[in-house]
This record gives sequence, structure tokens and C-alpha cells, in this order.
Amino acid sequence: MKKVIFVCLVNICRSPMAEMMMKDLVKKAGLEKQFQIESRSTSTYEIGNGPHPGALAELKRQDVPIIKHQAKQITQDDFDSADLIIGMDQQNIVNLKKMAPNKDQEKIHLAFEILNQNKEVEDPWYDHKFNRTYQQLKKLLPLWLKKISEK
Repeated sequence: MKKVIFVCLVNICRSPMAEMMMKDLVKKAGLEKQFQIESRSTSTYEIGNGPHPGALAELKRQDVPIIKHQAKQITQDDFDSADLIIGMDQQNIVNLKKMAPNKDQEKIHLAFEILNQNKEVEDPWYDHKFNRTYQQLKKLLPLWLKKISEK
């Protein structure tokens, strides 16, 4: 089983949206036994809190199944057990690389890297544009699923 962890700053907007959307894609593809999908934060700001109401509202609007979620910070165990760690923005990548052991550095990737782009999944916490985040993830996640399914 391959473990994929999506990461953003506080684990209440982008990364839980990515987790729930990817779990839905995996289920629809019949690959549930092949993948474990989770999400984490790089900070401790929102540990234990649920997803942002705007993130939940957008996922519901898009018919993405909502799963129970509480914000968690990435741990050394996560670095050890993950096959792929996908950060939403450049600061996430910087923070993850500082936190990760040397042996796990190659597991860390920027979400838009799948399109060979240096763009970021923009944080809707600031401007409440959760549909923009959904649309960005909707474009990226099937490509990541395809890539990790081929390995």
C-alpha cells in the first residue's frame, strides 16, 4: 500500500480538501486497497481543529464525500511511512525539507510539480476563494493519482 500525505500550513483548508478529493478519486477508481491518503500541517496553529467551514462548503457543493478530520502536524513517523509528500506552496516545501530526515527528502514535492510548474495551490484562508482551490486540486490530483498508480 502506498501512502500519500498532502501538506499545507495549518491542515484546515488546502490539504484536507486534497485528502478528501483524492480519497474520492481513489475510491471511484477502485484503488482503495492500494493507497492510504492523509493530510498534515507544517505548523501547530490549528492542531485538533476541523476543516475550515468554507472548505467543507465547497467540497459539499462539488459532491465530494466529507470525512472526519482533525488538523495534525506532520511527524517523523509520517516521513518514514509516506511514499509521497505533496506540499501546496513553496513555504510548505521549505518547511518540510527542514523537518524531514535526509533519507526522506526525495519524497517531498510541490503539488504543481506534476505539471512541471512552479505555481502554488493558493491558500483560500486569506481570501475565501475555496472554489479556486478546488479547481486547482481538481486539475492536479488525477495526474498525481495516475503517476503513483504507474509506479
